[in-house]
Amino acid sequence: MRHKKTFNHLGRKSGHRKAMLANMASSLIKHKRIETTTAKAKALRRYIEPLITRSKDDSTHSRRIAFSYLQDKDAVTELFREVSAKVAERPGGYTRIIKLGNRLGDNADMCLIELVDYNENLLAEKAAAKKSTGRRRRGSKKKTKDEAAPVAAAGTAEPAEAVEEAESPEAAGEVESPEAVVEEEVTEEVVEETAAEEVTEEEVKAEEVTEEVTEEVAAEEVAEEEPKAEETDAKAESEEEKKEEKKN
Repeated sequence: MRHKKTFNHLGRKSGHRKAMLANMASSLIKHKRIETTTAKAKALRRYIEPLITRSKDDSTHSRRIAFSYLQDKDAVTELFREVSAKVAERPGGYTRIIKLGNRLGDNADMCLIELVDYNENLLAEKAAAKKSTGRRRRGSKKKTKDEAAPVAAAGTAEPAEAVEEAESPEAAGEVESPEAVVEEEVTEEVVEETAAEEVTEEEVKAEEVTEEVTEEVAAEEVAEEEPKAEETDAKAESEEEKKEEKKN
């Protein structure tokens, strides 16, 4: 029967159980993580976390109480010198139990118990996740009473006009804000500037093409005139030779 069984006896007498938990607590303080069974890890968590809370008050009384539980001077020194400074801002929950599966042989449920603030990899991942996550709120356009009243009156008096007004953005309460108007004007100016730049670029290209064509035509004309001049010179020389032969 388990009457008034408020904790796990771990199949041991009280002396054996206290000595085992003291040794496991000292090993956890020195090495920051140990591998054991899940039942022993849960019993160790209840044993060591009150001692870590007491280590935040570094006094002779607190050190003597911790030593009465741990029976290890090195572990007490490590607890009050390093661990207490590391967990100073944490309000409890100093240990973490990670399941590792079952052990070969007796199929015992194994786990890894560690001090939370000494797992640097997990702390870095959590810090990166906090930086990356963010919330964005989108503003919703709401109808004011002044805008909704004339729309309702127009809808009851003249249904045809109400349809036209409902189609228009002003009657539906979708009046553009001055920021949107300014953005539209800026975009129009940018479009006009880009169109003007494209027109000027096309004109420059057309002028360059016409200049190239005129240069080619002039070069062809010069090339055609040169053989003609040579032919005229040859004819003139042949006529002069003929005249000299007749004189002789």
